[in-house]
Amino acid sequence: MPLEQPSRVHELSAEEAAIHRRLDPARLPEHVAIIMDGNGRWAGKRSLKRFFGHKQGAESVQYVVETASRINLSWLTLYAFSLENNLRRPRLEVSFLMKLLSSYLTSNVGRMNDNNVRIQYIGRIHELPPEVRERMEWAAEETCRNTGTTLTLALNYGARSELVDAMRGLAREIEQGLLRPEHLTEQDIQRHLYTRDMPDPDLLIRTSGEMRISNYLLWQIAYTEIFVTDRLWPDFRGVHLLEAIEAYGSRNRRYGGLGEVGDEPGVLASKVLVPR
Repeated sequence: MPLEQPSRVHELSAEEAAIHRRLDPARLPEHVAIIMDGNGRWAGKRSLKRFFGHKQGAESVQYVVETASRINLSWLTLYAFSLENNLRRPRLEVSFLMKLLSSYLTSNVGRMNDNNVRIQYIGRIHELPPEVRERMEWAAEETCRNTGTTLTLALNYGARSELVDAMRGLAREIEQGLLRPEHLTEQDIQRHLYTRDMPDPDLLIRTSGEMRISNYLLWQIAYTEIFVTDRLWPDFRGVHLLEAIEAYGSRNRRYGGLGEVGDEPGVLASKVLVPR
């Protein structure tokens, strides 16, 4: 758990600060996860190649990360590159994305340190190219002593694959006699997930208006509030993160129980929040 940090809200833009003043400190999320979608469409609308959308999307990452660090958000997890992207996208595009990742890490580690941001990764990292893994390990080592926001990049990640890997780990424990199947608990599964040392997300943001989860953190988002925006990821900024957090703060999280007077039983605990 990151240590309590000194306030940096004075570094917010005027527009960001106006929203931040409206937030209830008692109703802020600890962990925000984002499905960053729309890079290709952003480029297509401008008659540009998809590569330009991915490049602009990388810029958006740093803007959002810096705002997250200024409001002392403890955890920010970004769906950067899915297992399906790796398997189904053209090799040229995948190669570009790997180079863009390496370039992003090289260019932004200094800014991460300036903002007290620690970076880590989840996914089948071992399947990425060796030179990319080396750059990732370097960035993680360079930022590991930072105590502010933990930025987690989901790379070569798929939630179903994560569960398969967790089941394999549990099967080995059972084979070794360390665990009996009838004693298996949710906590046993949790400790084999990639996110074993992280809290579950409080808020999931999806850009580009698509109403799907895309195989992202399926176990972890059981009671996560969902915020969908039509804004494409390359146009997403820190102010839009704060807008999503403000919408989150207006929700009554019931975790399957009954909420305030007037709530009806049987209503889903998590609703999709769509900005008007």
